[in-house]
Amino acid sequence: MSRYRLQPTPAQEAALLEHCGHARFVWNLAVEQHQHWKAGGASAPGFAEQCRQLTEARAEFAWLRAGSIIVQQQALKDFAQAMANFFGKTHRRPSWRKRGRGEGFRIVAVKAGDVRRLSRNVGEVKVPKVGWVRFRWSRNMPEGMKSYRITCDRAGRWHVAFAAIPKPIPAPGTGEVVGVDRGVCVSAALSTGELLSVPTYHGTEKVRLLRVLRKLARAQRGSKRRVKVKQAIARLKARESDRRKDWIEKTSTDLARRFDMIAIEDLQIRNMTRSAKGTLAEPGRNVRQKAGLNRAILAAGWGRLAVRLEHKAPGRVQTVNPRYTSQTCNACKHIARESRESQAPFLCVACGHQDNADVNAAKNVRDTAAGHAVAARGSSPLGGPVNREPQRDLLLAR
Repeated sequence: MSRYRLQPTPAQEAALLEHCGHARFVWNLAVEQHQHWKAGGASAPGFAEQCRQLTEARAEFAWLRAGSIIVQQQALKDFAQAMANFFGKTHRRPSWRKRGRGEGFRIVAVKAGDVRRLSRNVGEVKVPKVGWVRFRWSRNMPEGMKSYRITCDRAGRWHVAFAAIPKPIPAPGTGEVVGVDRGVCVSAALSTGELLSVPTYHGTEKVRLLRVLRKLARAQRGSKRRVKVKQAIARLKARESDRRKDWIEKTSTDLARRFDMIAIEDLQIRNMTRSAKGTLAEPGRNVRQKAGLNRAILAAGWGRLAVRLEHKAPGRVQTVNPRYTSQTCNACKHIARESRESQAPFLCVACGHQDNADVNAAKNVRDTAAGHAVAARGSSPLGGPVNREPQRDLLLAR
């Protein structure tokens, strides 16, 4: 997926927002239909039936008929795929789309002439019922693209993303394995001793964010001042998000180029970032502290880093059980909670081995993955061969 910054004119931006509204409306209708479905009753309408209903709705309502049928049908197609992913237990159930959040639509059956280059840094893409919209040509165009998606974030920035399957990064062939320990203070600690952290707000940006958050608390709901303050907050948070995505792309590419195998912990991030509010009958404890921890985990980009590693190094990423990796000494394999009394230092209570706690955990992750790989090739992690044909040996002994 190659994304470019879109530069629409005010008239084109109004037309794009109308497409986003139509796609959101059709998506929410599909969500409402499936919410009324119950197990054992009549089946919910599928994609073909929903397309027929869409044709009837377009014939009745002029405002819907004025929009693009491609945008509206593709919203139904995306919903059908989302439901298939939900029943396949790979994604959560599709939910409602809100205005201003996740605005966008998708165009399929893109032809070679639908995208053209005007100059070194300027290109144009053809959007149905909008015309040619310019975008910044910041990188090479992917080959074999068949669709693109136009989105608008909370900061009001428009982007166009062309769908294409990227080529995986080839392994260096050195046989080197690296362990990656993901944390909050240190986003990614490598078994090589490197400590990598996601760039966050600068000092002046933190001060400005606190200032605009206080303004938001005082602003009246529905006022124009509140809208402007929310846009200022969105621009600051979009800057942080861009830095995090850029760091993830560069880090994942670097790891895929340097190492043959990348070992990471199998973390259940969704469960780890659940709210601690509890219920009215059983209210949670330390809710504010847990909320701060959840924000720190999400800001570290744990999940996206693992996903991008799978994309760039398919078959070379191995997940291991994170149990006791932070409490195990990499030198003597002694497990003790007392060996890690604080965040950074690790001091083994058995052998006296000293190391950075995150680096020590990354080495344990690396050793576990290397042991699994050796065992899968036909020998045990301890070095002895594994007998995989005991019945044949018994016959020869007779």
